[in-house]
Amino acid sequence: MTIKGVLFDFSGTLFRIEPVGDWLSAVLDSCGITLPDDELAMRARELEEAGALPGGANPLRLPEHLAELWPVRDRSTELHRETYTALARQVALPDPRLYDLLYERHMTPAAWRPYPDTKAVLAGLRERGIPVAVVSNIGWDLRPVFRAHGLDSFVDAYLLSFEHAVQKPHERLFQLACDALGQDPREVLMVGDDRRADGGAAALGCAVHFVDHLPVDERPEALRAVLALAGEGR
Repeated sequence: MTIKGVLFDFSGTLFRIEPVGDWLSAVLDSCGITLPDDELAMRARELEEAGALPGGANPLRLPEHLAELWPVRDRSTELHRETYTALARQVALPDPRLYDLLYERHMTPAAWRPYPDTKAVLAGLRERGIPVAVVSNIGWDLRPVFRAHGLDSFVDAYLLSFEHAVQKPHERLFQLACDALGQDPREVLMVGDDRRADGGAAALGCAVHFVDHLPVDERPEALRAVLALAGEGR
């Protein structure tokens, strides 16, 4: 197979969201609120178990009233915010403003870290003349994250679920990405961490390569296999 284009997932593939404790601490600090260490740790644990941090862990127990909302949360900005603020509100926090502020925090570039090999791999594909698209199930515009981390120049197109009202694994989002790159899906590689969502690209004939959704410090080189695959294709 000749690789003429690469599609990347965002969260858990190219970038990783900050830990829940850091997320909560940053927002508390911005409000001038101080919690005892044991309470801070407890609230962070409860938020993580609730699945309140987008890009973090899924809920351990999905509330019944969110059962219909959860599967479609990435189809619009409104659904995304409604879902995640509702999950956060299961946790008792000292100020009602915090739920919206937590949601706002997760959309800032400071809340995201690229994996150690992200830049090298994107730059390597650019050097090979292989175009790149980011294909993400998401409810907000992630382009500022790429710009802030100096990676936007390596991305040729962004296909975001909320902008098209369709989520992976639906093949339409992948087809739009291939069209944006001007490539036949049978000559495109999809790279992601979710076997169901990202694996949907296979329905179009794309090759699919998976990486593990691990903390940044625990996954230093997993993306480098993409350059090997692209090299073999050339």
